[in-house]
Amino acid sequence: MAISKNLVKPLSLLFLICIVFAASSRVDAAITCSSVFNGLIPCLSYVVKGGKVPPTCCRGIKSLYSIAKTTADRQGVCSCLKMAASSVSGIDFKNAAALPGKCGVKNIPFKISPKVDCSKVR
Repeated sequence: MAISKNLVKPLSLLFLICIVFAASSRVDAAITCSSVFNGLIPCLSYVVKGGKVPPTCCRGIKSLYSIAKTTADRQGVCSCLKMAASSVSGIDFKNAAALPGKCGVKNIPFKISPKVDCSKVR
């Protein structure tokens, strides 16, 4: 599958972020930012362009949701997503916020937004 020219820059940035976090970050939780990003890379085309949510995106969301059991895990995931949301250009935050529901995951304890306060996530 070919990558659209519109996605090359965001994907490149996301890949760079993954490498940096894979080498250095655990976000004080058992879940690393690299695992968050790797699980959600299939969602990038949807959050930028909309359309149909890829099944691999939903698998990533469900997997992430199932392993984020503790407050520290959920705050760590929130911090990773917040950092990604403010680093990747072109994200439609309405699409991002709709993803959990479209994938059948309910009760996400925070809004996917660059403005979310992750310290309040429980």
